[in-house]
Amino acid sequence: MTQPTVIRRVRGLRPRLLDLYCCQGGAGKGYDDAGFDVTGVDISPQPRYPYRFVQTDAIAYVLEHGAEFDFIHASPPCQFDSDCQRIQGNTHPDLIGPTRAALEAAGRPWVIENVRGALPKLREPVLLCGPMFGVQTYRHRFFETGGGFHLEQPSHPPHLVPQAKMGRPVPPGYYGQFVGNFSGVPLARRVMGVPWMSRDGIRECIPPAYTRHIGADALALLAPAPGVAA
Repeated sequence: MTQPTVIRRVRGLRPRLLDLYCCQGGAGKGYDDAGFDVTGVDISPQPRYPYRFVQTDAIAYVLEHGAEFDFIHASPPCQFDSDCQRIQGNTHPDLIGPTRAALEAAGRPWVIENVRGALPKLREPVLLCGPMFGVQTYRHRFFETGGGFHLEQPSHPPHLVPQAKMGRPVPPGYYGQFVGNFSGVPLARRVMGVPWMSRDGIRECIPPAYTRHIGADALALLAPAPGVAA
């Protein structure tokens, strides 16, 4: 395994963020808001992705180019660990282990994101949930960290607001559950903070508020030490 490399940031330049399995850019938006220069990678075309984009295999790309970036975010497709996909009998590759190995080889600080079903494979993950950041939906996502980066577990507010049933319109006073073939795309865009996304993007995305939080901690790790020349 490649050891994490000390990175000396140049003051005034935005650090480079590699957004693997980027889809339509929910994670990328949060990192951009935090202050990163974002590049997304996905094996499928992503015409809605709002930042620099490379269409290619994510693992191959990080093995070749990962060391060129300051921080790496990876969201391996969650379908392998999704209850819905198992019920439907669909098969998908399990990419968490190969992705972790590639990130460790790159020698940069990193985070892997996934769903609850992937918990047995994630190492000491941190849970993030909408109300932690004022996002009015309970979208639990789990984040494993590595490469010298550590994320503290925020306090998890109790789920006091009722949640609409899956796929149903959101009644007043409820939180939406924006998964599957849900209704109310304009509402979901507002709630999640992703006005450019389609339904397909929203039902899989990370709310940008989550990665803005992660990005702020990552920038603290990357900041030049006081009195050290850049």
